[in-house]
Amino acid sequence: MKKEKTVNWKIAGEAGQGQQIAGLVLSQACLLADVFAFSYSEYPSQLRGGLVANQVALFKEPVNAVSKKIDFFFALSHKSFNYFKKDLNKRAFVFYDSDEIEINKGSEEFKFIPLPFKSLTKENETDFFMTNILIVGISAFLFNFDFKVIEKAIEKIFQGNGKSKELIERNIKAAQVGYKCLAKNIKPVLKKKIKLKESKKLILTGNEAIVKGAIYSKCGFYSAYPMTPASSILHILAKKARDNKMAVVHSEDEIAAINMAIGASWAGKRAMTGTSGGGIALMNEGINLAAMSETPLVVVDAQRPGPATGMATWTEQGDLQYLTKIGYGDFPRIILAPSNPEEAFYFTILAFNLADIYQMPVFILTDKYVSESYKVVNSSDLKKIEINRGNLLTEEQLSRIENYKRYALVKDGVSPRSVPGQKKGIFLANGNEHNEYGCSIDGFSGEIRKKQMEKRHAKLADIIKDLPKPELLGSKKASLTLIGWGSVKGPVLEALKHSSNFNYIHIPCFPFNEKTLLKLLDKGRNKVVIENNYKGQLADLMQEVLGMKFENRLNKYNGQQFFPEEIIEEIKKF
Repeated sequence: MKKEKTVNWKIAGEAGQGQQIAGLVLSQACLLADVFAFSYSEYPSQLRGGLVANQVALFKEPVNAVSKKIDFFFALSHKSFNYFKKDLNKRAFVFYDSDEIEINKGSEEFKFIPLPFKSLTKENETDFFMTNILIVGISAFLFNFDFKVIEKAIEKIFQGNGKSKELIERNIKAAQVGYKCLAKNIKPVLKKKIKLKESKKLILTGNEAIVKGAIYSKCGFYSAYPMTPASSILHILAKKARDNKMAVVHSEDEIAAINMAIGASWAGKRAMTGTSGGGIALMNEGINLAAMSETPLVVVDAQRPGPATGMATWTEQGDLQYLTKIGYGDFPRIILAPSNPEEAFYFTILAFNLADIYQMPVFILTDKYVSESYKVVNSSDLKKIEINRGNLLTEEQLSRIENYKRYALVKDGVSPRSVPGQKKGIFLANGNEHNEYGCSIDGFSGEIRKKQMEKRHAKLADIIKDLPKPELLGSKKASLTLIGWGSVKGPVLEALKHSSNFNYIHIPCFPFNEKTLLKLLDKGRNKVVIENNYKGQLADLMQEVLGMKFENRLNKYNGQQFFPEEIIEEIKKF
């Protein structure tokens, strides 16, 4: 592949035509050939019909996002061509189903290649419903993949989904038909043959990385009610539950999910629940209960556009202010915002550690772009880190305590914790304000209330030290600085490959480290806050905390993530 060019491939058509499987097989092939890839799907929330697309960006170096412009496009319907025509690069290859679509080629600078899919499948005695895999075969020929790579990729994906050997063989045959059908007319666009290699890379989504992090962290309980884009965490963990001695519960609703998780955590198991914004709203009271009872809890919020049901299968960063303010009354909480699968893995382990250490709710705040995008990463990026259960007392430690106080007024705010069944570790836990033993108090005990509030908030001083710090990416000499969080990091990193006119400050968590951030905010630079929401929630939060004005804001809120080309173009306005 050319060093300076990431290849962007896209397939689009009606729901049910296998676009997502095609993209996943191509991404898996990249993994098997030791090539980096990034894959993202766009689909409607309706059960049938509607436009569905899958895009794969591939390159020999790490790819952090898909691009706006498409180099190779496979149109399975007229509607898909009309919609994505605006995104095609000049001289893009456009493959279309000539049995179904008539395209007025006009004067466009595209290379149109008609493909009679029905005829191709009939002549070669393959199944028409495997057209998506036939397209993978065509793509493999174009990118000069050795066919063994595609064959292995099909086997891996379909075996993982429990498909029969006979069905796998039929799909391989369909890929072979595609691989051979253009050989007489077109040469591969990439000269060097891409062969099967011994790769140390992994391919995973943000949700799959969260699952890996939860299993590594010895999570013992997960409860959730399915809600896109968090649903796959529940599905994957359910398959892995028995092997990892984990209880995984599909609850009747989000209220039950969080209360089950709190109960499991109170009983001594590491516990997590997951949902999207609407589910977080239902979990509000449970989050308050975890905060008041100081019960460790990890909550995944995989954001989608709101309010209400919003756009269930699209992406946005609209929940930041909600999570920083959620709950009635004041209590500390931690929000970790991973920007990619690598961070999702580490932040999940960190979330369990922090929840145990500081005995409080910790949020993992993702969005659809992080949750569902497939990314090829170096396996060495996922190094093991230590598990820390915090101030969790052993039987021996409890035996030496004469008068155990679960909510003891300690300087750092972290009282020693016992779990049910431990001798001499009995305490009361409920949603009421309490004394050091957990016994409820009222307004006639105002001094106790004051001290317990101060104890819980005393944790913040140490929390800041344990959180990842804001980082500066790009040239320090750039005249413009973008500031963002979460999933915008990927498109920004891709944009930085093509422009040295700006740099980027990434904020990975909340509360953020104020001293570090202020040092990075060089007064001589023009500052622009970039976010996937309407208001500029990070910008407002920084104004509130730092007392600085952030009037320059680059916001996108149409349900799509930023594209690298957009960022390069938009910053010219500032």
